[in-house]
Amino acid sequence: MFKYFKQIWRSATLRRKILFTLSILLVFRVAAHITVPGVNIAELKSIFDQNSLLGVFSAMTGGSMERFSIVLMGLAPYINASIIMQLMTVVIPKLEALSKEGIEGRRQINKYTRWLTIPLAFLQSYGMILLLNQSSQGRLIPGAGDLGIILPIMLIVTAGTILVMWLGELITEMGIGNGISLIIFTGIIAGIPTIFGRILGTFQAGDTTKMAHFLLFIILTLVLLVFVVIISEGQRNIPITYATRATGGKGEKSVLPIRVNQAGMIPIIFAISMVTFPSVIAQFFSVSNSGALQATADFINKYLNANNPSYFYLITYFLLIVAFSYFYVSVTFNPDNVAETIQKRGGFIPGIRPGRQTAEFLGKTSSHLNLFGGSFIALVAVVPIIFTKYTTLSPGDLIISGAGLIIMVGVVLELIRQIDAQLVMHDYEKLY
Repeated sequence: MFKYFKQIWRSATLRRKILFTLSILLVFRVAAHITVPGVNIAELKSIFDQNSLLGVFSAMTGGSMERFSIVLMGLAPYINASIIMQLMTVVIPKLEALSKEGIEGRRQINKYTRWLTIPLAFLQSYGMILLLNQSSQGRLIPGAGDLGIILPIMLIVTAGTILVMWLGELITEMGIGNGISLIIFTGIIAGIPTIFGRILGTFQAGDTTKMAHFLLFIILTLVLLVFVVIISEGQRNIPITYATRATGGKGEKSVLPIRVNQAGMIPIIFAISMVTFPSVIAQFFSVSNSGALQATADFINKYLNANNPSYFYLITYFLLIVAFSYFYVSVTFNPDNVAETIQKRGGFIPGIRPGRQTAEFLGKTSSHLNLFGGSFIALVAVVPIIFTKYTTLSPGDLIISGAGLIIMVGVVLELIRQIDAQLVMHDYEKLY
């Protein structure tokens, strides 16, 4: 391990990229501690003590919600914009064609995603400010009904989201890469010490049962961690033979690797945004004068409340992850294109005819692997929530959620691959 880090440090280019990435992440953490002016912090603490659902939100943003910081919403608007753009590429033919144009097409779609993030961030900032203020009966931000008070706060929070998005893009372009994921990863890691401190505080107060359940959850997390790494690295190698004269007519053998978890952590991020949205809406409906809206809020709070998750909530969360896994893979993996590429290069899968049969075989293989991989990550996401139903822990007491665990593993494995690729490039450059 020491030799590996020493090798990394000796690469001037890689060292510069890592230091740049760490400096950008430090800027993000500093921004997460800058509180928006005019907010009653004492009242904010009281809100989070009463509502563990908000604690789950805050954990994903590195505690920025608990401080009502300028980066209050983190990358949530950007993630929502990404979901919308992914859906639009299926619906709008022009975007679908653009997504097939390689790097330049993806760059253009990313540009549209960034522009869409701005109005989404502005609208979501209004909803989040109103939600937190209503939770405190208007004591969090006195006079929030006044446009002159709430508009500057909305602009600050929106600018904070754009700042975080820009920091992520800087890491992707000039740092180690995968900037958006690293920002999310940093936010999750930053919330762990706070949870540890809170649990230790309850133990010192004499709550030994909660501490025992917490230690049991740590063991469960380590077990899940091992399985998540195994599944994330698992793949099926499809044998391919390429006809070539150089091998005397025998053909050159190769493989096409298809990962078990093809979608990675993306379905988890999408599903979290979708399953928590009704709970946010219910906060507004609950104070409505309409009986129908209040009934809707009661239904949501009973069956789709992350604070007290029901089995309906768990099943919905599970199915959303599996559905988004299939959706994301259908966008990123096209069996027809892969089969065509193999055929153009003079290759074939032994026992399978080139062309349509190859595409069907690849499609079925991908679908079967995706069912297993998507179901597995969905199971990992819901197991910690089920754990809270039968112990004294609440969702906000978990050192890391199942979703957070999958995100962390995905980011770390991708980071290792990025560094290894940079090291190979460094060693290659030394030869020439």
